[in-house]
Amino acid sequence: MDVRIRTVGSDEDREAWRQVRIAVIPEERCASVAEMRARTSPHRLLLLAEVDGELAGSGIADLSDVGGQISVAPRVLPGFRRRGVGTALLYALAEHAATLGRPRIGANADDPGSVAFAVRHGFAEVDRQVEQIRAVGDEPLPAPLPGIEIVTAADRPELWPAAFEAFGREVTGDFALDPPILITQEQWVEDWLGDQVFLAVVDGEVIGCAGFELDTDRPERAEYALTAVRRDWRGRGVASYLKRLTLWWAARNGITEVYTWTQRGNADMRQLNEHLGFTLRQESVTVRRDLPL
Repeated sequence: MDVRIRTVGSDEDREAWRQVRIAVIPEERCASVAEMRARTSPHRLLLLAEVDGELAGSGIADLSDVGGQISVAPRVLPGFRRRGVGTALLYALAEHAATLGRPRIGANADDPGSVAFAVRHGFAEVDRQVEQIRAVGDEPLPAPLPGIEIVTAADRPELWPAAFEAFGREVTGDFALDPPILITQEQWVEDWLGDQVFLAVVDGEVIGCAGFELDTDRPERAEYALTAVRRDWRGRGVASYLKRLTLWWAARNGITEVYTWTQRGNADMRQLNEHLGFTLRQESVTVRRDLPL
């Protein structure tokens, strides 16, 4: 058996990479070829795995928002598992990660087989992410909150970059993660703004946000982007209002299912989602180990 690992270089390669991810994680949104091309950078590595010339898997390594860490994700199509493809991908990704100047690699394992694979290669569980889903029905428009202006990021594009210092740093730093998320303003602007985002604004400053990443492959579903409220505005119903507003928008734009990932330690957001009718679909195990592999 000839296992070949090669770097993604063309749009045809990017589409092959996408097809592996969609096959392995069918319930989640996958970036389009255009999005993948736009995110090209020296620290981001995309790989394809082939067995005897046939597509067998894919992988990605990139800087993580979690301090000191590189994110890796080797993925193997079901018909090629337990044949060394995942190991070959993991070692190639780890070799690249070791050049990026961070001491650890982290990954997510969504099923018992993936968890066992990670443990065999020296990873240990450090957290769990919870996925909650909700069917979208005939959603009512929520009553406005006094004193809060609601705009979209598309209508007021200047607000998102300006919100980084007073809002973005705080809300991303409050994620229930150890070590905490550390992002730059450039990452805030490029990576943290969804496709359809509502902003809650008071005195010209963003105090809350919620919105969606839209799915070009399955436009009837959407994944929640960042949902957050500034500390001094929490407990006043802002998050609930924004979530209800996004559901109202989804119902009027052909979306029939929405889903969101929440850290195991973020009990408040999970409880809010449950109150709004979200149900648990799955948990993903977050694993980590030191470099080198």
